[in-house]
Amino acid sequence: MKPVEIKPGIYWVGAVDWDLRYFHGYLTPRGTTYNAYLIVDEKIVLVDTVKHYLFDEMLDRIKGVVEPSRIDYLVVNHVEMDHSGSVPRIMELAPRAKIVTNPQGKKALGRHYKKDWDCLVVNSGDEVKIGARTLKFFTTPMVHWPDSMVTYIPEERLLLPNDAFGQHLACDARFDDQVGWEVVHEEAAKYYANIVLPYGEQVNKVLDALAALEIDMIGPSHGVIWRTYLAQIVQAYRRWANHETERRALIVYDTMWGSTKKIALALQDGLEDAGVPVTVKFLQTNHISEIVPHVLVSRAVLVGSPTLNNGMLPTVSAFLTYLRGLRPQKRIGLAFGSYGWGGQGAREVKAAMEAMGWEVPFDVINIQYIPDEAELAAVRETARKLGEML
Repeated sequence: MKPVEIKPGIYWVGAVDWDLRYFHGYLTPRGTTYNAYLIVDEKIVLVDTVKHYLFDEMLDRIKGVVEPSRIDYLVVNHVEMDHSGSVPRIMELAPRAKIVTNPQGKKALGRHYKKDWDCLVVNSGDEVKIGARTLKFFTTPMVHWPDSMVTYIPEERLLLPNDAFGQHLACDARFDDQVGWEVVHEEAAKYYANIVLPYGEQVNKVLDALAALEIDMIGPSHGVIWRTYLAQIVQAYRRWANHETERRALIVYDTMWGSTKKIALALQDGLEDAGVPVTVKFLQTNHISEIVPHVLVSRAVLVGSPTLNNGMLPTVSAFLTYLRGLRPQKRIGLAFGSYGWGGQGAREVKAAMEAMGWEVPFDVINIQYIPDEAELAAVRETARKLGEML
C-alpha cells in the first residue's frame, strides 16, 4: 500500500473502496476513494482520515513515509464518518497529536466519539505555521454539513476541500488527467447532484472566497485529485450552484398497464419535434440517484404517474420526495398520468412541482384508461409548445 507524492513532501495516503455500491442514498457503481493527505514539514500533519474498515490500508501508506507516532496535527475538515471514522485509531497511535478543527467540528467529534481529545479550534481565516508551509482554514458551513471546512496551503497552491469537488470513483489513478474529463466530470456531476445540490447559495459564497486564492491543485476527499481540469470543474460548480440548465428535457415516469408510458413517449415526440433533446427514465429500471444528474442539467422536467389508491405510485412519490430534499430551482415542470376513476396521481405530481417553486405553465395531462390517437396528438402538441417555451 504505497503512498503517492502529489507535491514535494505531501503525500496521498488514503484508501480505495473498490466494492462500495451504495452511499447513503445513491448508487456508486464505480466505487469510491477516501482521501487523506500527509504533509511532512517541521510539523507532520495528517489531513482527514478514511472509513473505519480501511484504516489498515491508510496506516500502511502513512508508514511508508513516517511513523504514525510522529504526527503532530490531525486536521478534521469534516466529521462525517467516511472521513473521521479512523480518527480514534490514529489518535491511539499518535497520542501527542492535536486535532485541528472548527467549533462545529469539535462539537460533532464529541457527539460521535465521546472522547476528550486535545483540539486546536480554528475559525475561518485562521492560520497554523508548520515550518516552511502554512495551513490556512476556511469554514464552509452547509457544504454540506455545519462543520465543513477546507484547508489551503498557500506555499503549494494546494486546496484540500474535503467533500467539495469530490467524485465517487475507485481507480488506480490519482489525478484527473489520468482518467479523463468525461468520466471525472460525469462522476463529479452525479456527486454534486445527489449531495451538494441543495446548498447552491453556500457553494457560491465559497467559490467567491476561493477566487482570491492561487490554486494549481485541488485534493478532494473522494475520487481523483484535480490538477489539469481545475478551471473546468470550478466553472461547472458555478453553473450548478446558480441552477443553470440547458435547453433539454427530462421525462421520468412509472406505469401500471402502459398508458402512462404512451403519454411519456408522445411527450418525447412533441419535444423532439420542437428540437429539444430529451432523456426518458423509467422508474422501474432506473435508480433515482442515477436520474438526478439529468435533473441537474435539464430545464424542463416532466414527471408521470398513474393513480394508485387515490395517489401517486410509490416509485414516483419516492422520486419526488428525494427531489424535494435536493431543491433544484429554475425548472419548468409538467405533470402527466393516467387513471381509472380518481385521477389524483398526476395532480399530486403537479402539486409537488409547485411546492418546489417550479414554473408549471400547463395543466395536468391526465387521461382515463387508455389514450386514443386524438388524445396522444393533443399531448404531442402540448409538448411541442413546451419545447418552444424552452
